[in-house]
Amino acid sequence: MTITPPALSVFETLESEVRSYCRSWPAVFDRAQGSYMYDEDGHTYLDFFSGAGALNYGHNNPVLKRALIDYIARDGVTHGLDMGTTAKRAFLESFQNMILRPRDLPYKVMFPGPTGTNAVEAALKLARKVKGRESIVSFTNAFHGMSLGSLAVTGNAFKRAGAGIPLVHGTPMPFDNYFDGRVPDFLWFERLLEDQGSGLNTPAAVIVETVQGEGGINVARPEWLRALADLCKRRDMLLIVDDIQMGCGRTGAFFSFEEAGITPDIVTLSKSIGGYGMPMSLTLFKPELDVWEPGEHNGTFRGNNPSFVTAAAALDTYWADGQTEKQTLARGEQVEQALRAICEEHVRLGAEYRGRGLVWGLEFTDKSRATAVARRAFELGLLIETSGPESEVIKLLPALTVTPEELDEGLRTLARAVNETA
Repeated sequence: MTITPPALSVFETLESEVRSYCRSWPAVFDRAQGSYMYDEDGHTYLDFFSGAGALNYGHNNPVLKRALIDYIARDGVTHGLDMGTTAKRAFLESFQNMILRPRDLPYKVMFPGPTGTNAVEAALKLARKVKGRESIVSFTNAFHGMSLGSLAVTGNAFKRAGAGIPLVHGTPMPFDNYFDGRVPDFLWFERLLEDQGSGLNTPAAVIVETVQGEGGINVARPEWLRALADLCKRRDMLLIVDDIQMGCGRTGAFFSFEEAGITPDIVTLSKSIGGYGMPMSLTLFKPELDVWEPGEHNGTFRGNNPSFVTAAAALDTYWADGQTEKQTLARGEQVEQALRAICEEHVRLGAEYRGRGLVWGLEFTDKSRATAVARRAFELGLLIETSGPESEVIKLLPALTVTPEELDEGLRTLARAVNETA
């Protein structure tokens, strides 16, 4: 497929230089359905990006679209702050019945605002309020958002520098396998907590991603997560799991921490919780942590009723039984087999892969290769992004609704892109 970059005059002359994805994919997209996007020139692209994980159920999912159209057509409430609405009630009931009760999770549900970073900010504020301490521990290569509190617990130097001011009250610790297995888990963390001269103030909480998406698809082992949960309990620290990109079924189970058998004190959700790609986020926490005063954390768009509608439809359609989880794990095996074949074919490039469910990364010894592969994949009609501190990892994030045929098509295109840039 030959793609002629469009004349992006209005984007280049009027829009801020901060734009990023459009630089990697120089097309003007016009419509999308399922796992495909189409530009205004008629080119077709298979989407293995899924709105950075906001489109787990694909573009314009017909079930969710019908629920949304029906709600709008009957003049359902669009903007409601945190007022009670029928749409909010339906979502809360579905979330309780489909997600929380079957997993015996006791969480209260907070609507902090429409974005993931707002959910993280609320989690950090709540942890500090409950414990009366300021320090938060995060992990190397973590990404938790672009507002100041979230940036303070984010590892990426480029993103942190954008704050323009010192980022304080956050302390990084080594993520799982940071030392390639040469150092016992949490040796440094435990030593700092024990040593009165370490300079580490007793943390209010620890925040972690079970799979670091933006950090390079770094997968924490279940035993590492269990040890972390135990450490938090022993040292009177709250455990926050940021499930914004890896939740909502991305790793198989609805929550990515289920495999480890832990129950975090606080969980953040966003991206695909709304189902349709519209803004929505949740901060979940154990009932005893619900010490908020009314209005102590609020926002104009925390009552996004159209998102409640599509979120409830997604839960009712995809999470009433265990089929979505089983399908995701099966599709994940399909991806793993294809990535294994690519790595075996390109041993000289030092290729390796890692992932869970339907989130996978492919890395080469030459850190610049990932960008070249992603660029060639776009030319061949496949949308993939890179991740990691040096954009050194090819990141695969197809929709959970992707068919085996679509998955095979994308993986063959990826293999071709790797071959043609080797």
